[in-house]
Amino acid sequence: MTLWHDRWLLSFAALALAAGLLDPGMMMERELFDHVIVLDVTQSMNVADEQLDGRPVSRLAFAKHALRQSLLQLPCGSKVGWAIFTEYRSLLLIAPIEVCANLTELRSTLAQIDSRMAWSGNSEVAKGLHSAIGIARQLPDKPSLVFVTDGHEAPPLNPHHRPSFDDKPGEVLGLIVGVGDALPVPIPKTDPEGGPLGYWRADEVMQTDPRSLGRGASVRGETLVDENAGRPGAALGATPGLEHLSALREGYLRLLAGEQGLVFVRLESQQRLAAALTSPALAKPVPVRTGGRTFLAGLAFCLLLACYAGRLLRKTRVSKK
Repeated sequence: MTLWHDRWLLSFAALALAAGLLDPGMMMERELFDHVIVLDVTQSMNVADEQLDGRPVSRLAFAKHALRQSLLQLPCGSKVGWAIFTEYRSLLLIAPIEVCANLTELRSTLAQIDSRMAWSGNSEVAKGLHSAIGIARQLPDKPSLVFVTDGHEAPPLNPHHRPSFDDKPGEVLGLIVGVGDALPVPIPKTDPEGGPLGYWRADEVMQTDPRSLGRGASVRGETLVDENAGRPGAALGATPGLEHLSALREGYLRLLAGEQGLVFVRLESQQRLAAALTSPALAKPVPVRTGGRTFLAGLAFCLLLACYAGRLLRKTRVSKK
């Protein structure tokens, strides 16, 4: 009886190993993520009011470090693409690609993103967000949008003359990630190669809203709307006379997020960002094939272990007698 028991165990182990060679699998649904991440590369993102390993770093450097680390928290099969924002539009650099197989490429391209890529000194955040939503909407897999910015509009906005767009709130899911400190500080000035030229002075920066002077719209199909005075204009963050200083415009970014059906997250740590990027609200159920080779190999090992453990136990009992 014992001999037959061992034979059955060995037979099942052999069958499991043979089946493992064929690597049978099954289709399962996994929660994966697909993001297009837009980085603000305008000059205010060079303000060094963030901390990394105990030393001050720019907002852009802090955001890039957090994103670099957060890539490791996305499950394999998830996708990430990079884009930048400057002037009044966002520009796609890399369409979303699978994270695990392309981690080196994603990290190396992220490292190359900096303010030298900006083609204008303007920073029209609302328009840049509208442009980024258009990018995410047009990509075939409809990724979620992650828009990383300090929210500093340059030139400043007049609360009675804000650009109005035809975006449908919630059509594109995603995050607005605010980076920077609440204390206004001077904005570094750099040459085209990124070399330091001091800081912007008050007389070098537009301090009032050009919309009130009748400037035409810069985005095709855009209209300018008169808003009623009851709307929270202070949340736009404009600081006439102090526009050469920059701080995180959190109230304004929360306003934009609410209008576009997005979620605002303040970038306080890499862990906070990783949690936001892997939020269940942004997960996509994707059918994936799971291989059975590992399971069958483990089963064969357990059967062999049970067989030889039984033999050893019987030998031990016989020797005791």
